[in-house]
Amino acid sequence: MDRIIEQQKGFKRVFTKKALPYWAVALFVAFVIYLIARPNDKTLRVDRETLMISEAQKGEFNDYIRISGRVQPMTTIQLSPQEGGIVQEILIEEGSEVKAGDAILILSNDNLDMQILNSEAELAEKENILRNTQIQMEQQKLDVNQSVLEYGIQVDRLKRAYEQQKSLYEEKLIAREDYLKAEEDYRLAQQKYELIRERSKQDSLYRGTQLDRMEESLDNMVLNMQMIRKRKSNLIVKAPIDGELGLLDVVLGQSITSGTKIGQINSVGTYKVEAQIDEHYIDRVVAGLEATFERQGEKYSTSIRKVYPEVREGKFKADFKFEGEQPDNIRAGQTYYLNLQLGQPEEAVIIPRGSFYQKTGGKWVYVVNKEGTMAVKREIRLGRQNPQYYEVLEGLEPGEKVITSGYDTFGDSDVLMF
Repeated sequence: MDRIIEQQKGFKRVFTKKALPYWAVALFVAFVIYLIARPNDKTLRVDRETLMISEAQKGEFNDYIRISGRVQPMTTIQLSPQEGGIVQEILIEEGSEVKAGDAILILSNDNLDMQILNSEAELAEKENILRNTQIQMEQQKLDVNQSVLEYGIQVDRLKRAYEQQKSLYEEKLIAREDYLKAEEDYRLAQQKYELIRERSKQDSLYRGTQLDRMEESLDNMVLNMQMIRKRKSNLIVKAPIDGELGLLDVVLGQSITSGTKIGQINSVGTYKVEAQIDEHYIDRVVAGLEATFERQGEKYSTSIRKVYPEVREGKFKADFKFEGEQPDNIRAGQTYYLNLQLGQPEEAVIIPRGSFYQKTGGKWVYVVNKEGTMAVKREIRLGRQNPQYYEVLEGLEPGEKVITSGYDTFGDSDVLMF
């Protein structure tokens, strides 16, 4: 006998076996909708007490950087021997006050002593040669002068003979041949006399030229001798200016070559501050910019005297001179921390400096919502910076709060839940 199956109605009908496929489809559709609708942001829960939160504000941005500088003498002269040698005696110790011309150390040089002896011997030999040459030339001069006198007398004698022969020939008392012979002898004597006189003149000019050259050569040797003796005096290293012997890097018995830096003389009374500046500011740092620092409650002003173009290990050097008074008891080697003014103060949106910059490079920050329950990553653009603040160009409004502490533990999270 067949049994009549009662049809389920109402709430019970929803949980029948026939309804299970519909439930599965509904759950699948709901899961798909959840996947589509859920936020894609990566969320991280953090403890707010461990964070540093700062507020962006509208204020005056003072465009300066803080740098450290070391006091150096305004004038420093390198101490180098003009002549090489071995350190024989040190007369003044490092750090002592010196006057221009004070002997600092004494060198010895046996080779230089030998050169002086050789030069003296060569000079003496040259002087002897010159004296002998002068004696020979004087003797030659006397011989030529004697010849001139003899030929002059002979010309006079032959002239008289010629005139006598001429008179006799005109009176027909002698033969024509005797007359002509007397005339020829007289003319020949005249020519010889002129030749010997010309020779005397030429010899005099030659002797004068040769003597001038030899005397010039002798003068050069004397000058060379004086210079070598002066080199001997250069073995005593002296202070070139008044000041302080700031460095003396020598020991007794040390061999030093000419031109080697062995120390320096520092001027006393005037100083400069030498600072190393990050190359990031090389285009903005120019001569004339002002910098200030405080010492013992007093504020002092300096200005850039010179900017060195060379960059080493990411830094370049600049020299600062004092404007006005210098600190009391200033000493070379002291360190001062300068505030270098790069531009005039301007109104801007600013946020305090923080270690977040090391992670983001100033391209984005976590901005806290108004309720203070969460922080969301936001892109921003920073401009200039000083030791206290960053200048915000885009992305933040005054009054908004940002996390300025480090972001290293946040990973790549987009949202931070407190």
